[in-house]
Amino acid sequence: MTEKATILVVDDEHGVRQSFNMLLKDAYDVLLAETGEEAIRIFSKYSIDIILLDIRLPDIDGLDLLTQLKEADPNTEIIMVTAVKEIQTAVKSIKSGAYQYIIKPFLIDDVLGTIRRALEKRSLVKEVTYLRNELERHHTFEKMLGKHKKMREIFDLISIISQSDGTVLIQGESGTGKELVARAIHNRSPRRDQPFVVLNCAAIPPTLMESETFGHNRGAFTGAIGTNIGKLEIADGGTVFLDDIDSLDFSMQGKLLRIIQEREFERLGSTKIIRVDLRFVAASNKQLDEMISRREFREDLFFRLNVFPVHLPPLREKKSDIPLLINHFLELNAKKTGKPPKKFATEAIKALKEYDWPGNVRELQNLVERLFTITRDNIIQIKNLSTFNHLGKRVIKDTTLKEAVNTFEKQFIDNVLESVGGNKSKAAERLGIHRNTLLAKINEK
Repeated sequence: MTEKATILVVDDEHGVRQSFNMLLKDAYDVLLAETGEEAIRIFSKYSIDIILLDIRLPDIDGLDLLTQLKEADPNTEIIMVTAVKEIQTAVKSIKSGAYQYIIKPFLIDDVLGTIRRALEKRSLVKEVTYLRNELERHHTFEKMLGKHKKMREIFDLISIISQSDGTVLIQGESGTGKELVARAIHNRSPRRDQPFVVLNCAAIPPTLMESETFGHNRGAFTGAIGTNIGKLEIADGGTVFLDDIDSLDFSMQGKLLRIIQEREFERLGSTKIIRVDLRFVAASNKQLDEMISRREFREDLFFRLNVFPVHLPPLREKKSDIPLLINHFLELNAKKTGKPPKKFATEAIKALKEYDWPGNVRELQNLVERLFTITRDNIIQIKNLSTFNHLGKRVIKDTTLKEAVNTFEKQFIDNVLESVGGNKSKAAERLGIHRNTLLAKINEK
């Protein structure tokens, strides 16, 4: 169920306040204030979406109050209420930040239409802020791939837990695709049309974490020259992905626990309660139980996050998926660069499957991109892998001299055959062996 927007009506005429209340109470939560002072008190206590503000108030000028309220929260839309003789002042109020003005005696359709458009603008501003945050992020690939049994189990688990609203804790080594899992959960959930906001706990300095998370009002701290919407407010109605949750300092862990429990918070420099409807998905590449034993991670936060645990297997435990992933990354690079498609030779794929991949899928993706870029031929051979010493050493660590010689011989024969256009007689002549010997060696491959 969508939460109602909250509208504050500020007018010193009792009849006007009640008229607005009768008109709006069925569709919105309506708060009433008779004076500017009362309006400020209500505004500081509640999260307000729209304000209907009379230009003439007994204790404060309406334009001055408009300025105060917009400085406190620029994202609250204010609609001025004015008499015909005050239209010039109402027009001036728009230059000061008002969304629009309506004239007494007002028409019902005009009031409802103006409020609806103001709410649409407020929603659009929040969406634009969210999209700007997303554009700053670098995405790898959006589709999860895998035929291995462990990955099929992960896919089944995602399908089940995505329909719930419980918190999710994704654990796995770096590069295993934890954000992809989080996005898959969001995209399959009833919240799919709402924001998916990433809060990278490792990338944000502890001194800025509260401001990034909760937002801040102007003057909340040195350098806070304006009001900033926090990630939690941007994500309202959607999903917050807490990446590298293990990097969060102990104090912030306690504040996060309260938010998950209560679904409310205050911006820095404000006492106003902001209520949000969120689902939390967290990820860690460290063993949180060990961090708990060292008192580096709160046990109560762990239990609150771990309602639905997801453990991602490292690539070395699902090596049968390596050819599938390689082909996927090759296709991506071909589309991105506009170059002809390439593929890996069988021996090259075999060598890649013998590697342990400490950087997991991300390391494989980066390697494929490098090889796709620097390899001139459309077939990426095992000899191209030797460019990367860290990989070559791991591939040959358990290889005997005989196996290494055989690998070199097969590659050398392939190169000679390619140079003579596949003519086996010419290749045998160049290799200095009989044609039948060459055929036998080819058949051994």
